[in-house]
Amino acid sequence: QARLVESGGGSAQAGGTLKLSCAGSGYQFSSCNMAWFRQGPGKERDLVAQIRHSGSVVYVAPSVKDRFTISRDNANSALYLHMSNLRTEDSAVYFCAACGYANTGFDYWGQGTQVTVSS
Repeated sequence: QARLVESGGGSAQAGGTLKLSCAGSGYQFSSCNMAWFRQGPGKERDLVAQIRHSGSVVYVAPSVKDRFTISRDNANSALYLHMSNLRTEDSAVYFCAACGYANTGFDYWGQGTQVTVSS
């Protein structure tokens, strides 16, 4: 049974840094494209960044470009999102997703981790 577990969320000051992790299990981690999404209060779930199974980055949202970095470690079945220069508008629940594409959907989702950025 596929499982994705996010960690690393929490509170940060504007301008600060957080690193999210997503541990995958129960599926062929190294064969699947993966992505980070986020959903703010009262907002739709938006794609933040997407990475191919090989590690090449497919997409980074313009709002986080040059501030957030997506990466993965296939040997340890881990996906990461390094977030720097955080802004209050980055506050959201962050989800990792696996096995799919942003335009057609992903097969597996994590439960989400809350990120709160204060000014």
